[in-house]
Amino acid sequence: MSITAKISWRNIWRNKRRSLLTIGAILFASALLIFSISLQFSSYDTMIDAAVKRHTGHLQVQAEGYHTDKKMRLVIAHPQNLVRSIQDLSYIKAMSSRANAFCLVSSKQRTYGVWVAGVDPAREREVTTIARVIRKGSYLSNETAYEVVIGDILAKNLAVELGDELVLLGQGLDGSIAATAVTLRGIFSTGQPEFDRSALQMPLKAFQETFSMGESVHELVVVATDLDHLPDLARSIRERLASTSPSEGLQVLTWQQLLPGLEQSIRVDMVSGWINYGIVVIIVAFGIMNTFVMCVMERTREFGMLMALGMRPSQVARLVLLEAAFMSLLGIFLGVVGGCIITYYFQIHGFQIPGAEQIMAQWGLPSRMWPKLSLMSIFTGPAVIVMVTLLTALYPVLRIFGLRPAKALRAL
Repeated sequence: MSITAKISWRNIWRNKRRSLLTIGAILFASALLIFSISLQFSSYDTMIDAAVKRHTGHLQVQAEGYHTDKKMRLVIAHPQNLVRSIQDLSYIKAMSSRANAFCLVSSKQRTYGVWVAGVDPAREREVTTIARVIRKGSYLSNETAYEVVIGDILAKNLAVELGDELVLLGQGLDGSIAATAVTLRGIFSTGQPEFDRSALQMPLKAFQETFSMGESVHELVVVATDLDHLPDLARSIRERLASTSPSEGLQVLTWQQLLPGLEQSIRVDMVSGWINYGIVVIIVAFGIMNTFVMCVMERTREFGMLMALGMRPSQVARLVLLEAAFMSLLGIFLGVVGGCIITYYFQIHGFQIPGAEQIMAQWGLPSRMWPKLSLMSIFTGPAVIVMVTLLTALYPVLRIFGLRPAKALRAL
């Protein structure tokens, strides 16, 4: 260690209280940023997981154009061949075929337009959480039964209860009239009013028979093992489709394309989060700058004496900058250690927000929250604080270059 570095380190502890307060501010800000960023980005994963498992899955394979224009004729004609061609790919957790149609549903009293989804009851349990948010009755179990589950708002609008008969009226794939009577088996509540107002599910085979679908479906819903590997999985499925069924005109859509509103809300929340983090950093920066301004003002005679003895202003400035660097690095190190320990503890055990359990459950979210450490959350906040600390130290350091030894020695 050079003489300048040794002197800088000793100077830090000449005023222990002020130095410890500065280091403590840097420590607190670093730990807070690590925990907050880890919690924020893990909450996005939770939100995405809850949203995609409510209906869409992480990605879907559809006919070209079906996502923008829900025409009955835009089908996957051979879904079993498609499943066989991609089922051995890595990162696939579950898959389910689904067919959709818009039709009228009538009870004894009322008629509403609904979006009917024909689902494989066993596989649908693996790709969505509808079966877990059934509030009355039970989820679909018989693949061929003419029974349905509907949202609680739709059930209220139709004025129906479990066991009541509903009549579906729509158009089949071949242009014929599709009509059937079904029994209400269950009522679900996802917490999404729009979905609960218009969604109806029935077994896929009964749907295909009612709407003259044959074996065709409209969507192959895929759930990935985790979000990190989703881009690789989407790319692998596209490559497999291009090599096995290039003429079928199929497309692969990820959750960002299926749920653009969710992606936009995450971006907005991310911007507001970074604004809040910026405010924390600015507050810390002003505290640090105040420390160094006071440091330079109190040591004016000392700096004047050093320059009178032959030290150049640049050497004195280097001395002060080293003090700033030592304090910031010490605070950052302790903050990273403390922040990682605290975050890792809650990453394992989680924590609950008192009074929010029912709201979280209503939206299909877990009652506990788990921050998740990552390289970005560990290094982003502390790196910003280091840069801000050194930048705020520049202003008082620049005052040193304006000092004149004779005048500085006469300063009180």
